[in-house]
Amino acid sequence: MKITVFTPTYNRAYIIENLYRSLQRQTCMDFEWLVVDDGSSDGTEELFAAWIKEGNPFPIRYYYKENGGKHRAINYALDLAAGELFFTVDSDDYLTDDALEKVISWDSTVADKTGYCGLVGQRGTSSTVTTNRRLANFFKDGTAFDRYRENCTEFIDGERADVWYTEVHRQFKYPEFEGEKFMTEAVTWNRMAQAGYKIRFFDDIIWIYEYKPDGLTKAGFRLFMDNPRGYVLFQMEKAKFLSLSMVRCRYSLYCDLREKYSDQQIANFLNVSVIQVRAFAAVHRSLCFLKGR
Repeated sequence: MKITVFTPTYNRAYIIENLYRSLQRQTCMDFEWLVVDDGSSDGTEELFAAWIKEGNPFPIRYYYKENGGKHRAINYALDLAAGELFFTVDSDDYLTDDALEKVISWDSTVADKTGYCGLVGQRGTSSTVTTNRRLANFFKDGTAFDRYRENCTEFIDGERADVWYTEVHRQFKYPEFEGEKFMTEAVTWNRMAQAGYKIRFFDDIIWIYEYKPDGLTKAGFRLFMDNPRGYVLFQMEKAKFLSLSMVRCRYSLYCDLREKYSDQQIANFLNVSVIQVRAFAAVHRSLCFLKGR
């Protein structure tokens, strides 16, 4: 089939029906709904058992696994996906009625898919309102690096609706660190860009969101601090790929991590000596003193 709509979910039985009903309303039914339940204990499994029996015009494939975080759920789902396109849609959001029809239409504009890793649309608070920068044209070709201010003047800001070519994404799964349950999806996107893969960005809103108190976005910086190896990997690779200062990157990481972790732990995360970490600490104290803090 054309599209795998993939949803990782964790204790979202209270709201995931909004997404389910939006899938039932789609103007195109050439998709499957692949759901990986990341260890829910709120009746999500029973909910899907009932929905699977409803006789939908699209297949629902539900899998339960031990809680391991969204990035592990994506890795797991990539091995199961049957669609040519892999569209991760969060369990607390939903799609516009014509979202998947538009995705297929966008795909048809890419005459030669060689060198493309995916298609990206807009997210909005409604089908007409988005806080993201609007594109000047119907679409724009670029890479994931266009999402960084450091890389371009007219960067692609905000969270967007990302649809990947499944076979390409399978080549770029997420690293998994023992004991860590979060890694930003940008790690994989950046690696695709570094490998030379392009993205076609579109301006239409196809994904409706509302940030929830229990969502990953709301958790913000705490998630990075609780999962330091994944955070360091993301920042170090980003600096390397964009040819930014590695010394400045390591110093910035030290500043982020210093209140939660010891010098030795930070040295291990950054793959530097404790002496270097203590040099960062001295610089930080000096700068704080000069600023009168």
